[in-house]
Amino acid sequence: MELALELTARHCGAELERYGRCVAASPESWQRDCHRLRLGIAQCASAHPIVRQIRRDCAEPFAAFERCLRDHPGSAGSCHPHANAFLLCADQVKPGEP
Repeated sequence: MELALELTARHCGAELERYGRCVAASPESWQRDCHRLRLGIAQCASAHPIVRQIRRDCAEPFAAFERCLRDHPGSAGSCHPHANAFLLCADQVKPGEP
C-alpha cells in the first residue's frame, strides 16, 4: 500500500471503518443513518494534510462512488469499480504536491 493510503488508514481508519459498517448495515437508509459518521470522517480529514490532499485531488472519483451508492441503495457491491477508482487515485497522491 502506498504512503497516502497508509496515512489515510492511520489517521482516519476507525472513522472509515465505522462508516463502512454503517453503510453495509443500512443499504436502504445509509444516507440518513450514517450521516453523523460521515461528518466524523470529514472532521478527521480536516485535521490531516495528506487526507485533505487526497480529498482535493480525488474529489471526482469519490463523488462518483457516492453517486453510485445513492443510485444503488440496495446493492452497494455494484459500486466496487467506483471504490477502486477512488483508491487508485488516493494511492497516487504524494504528500506535499500542489
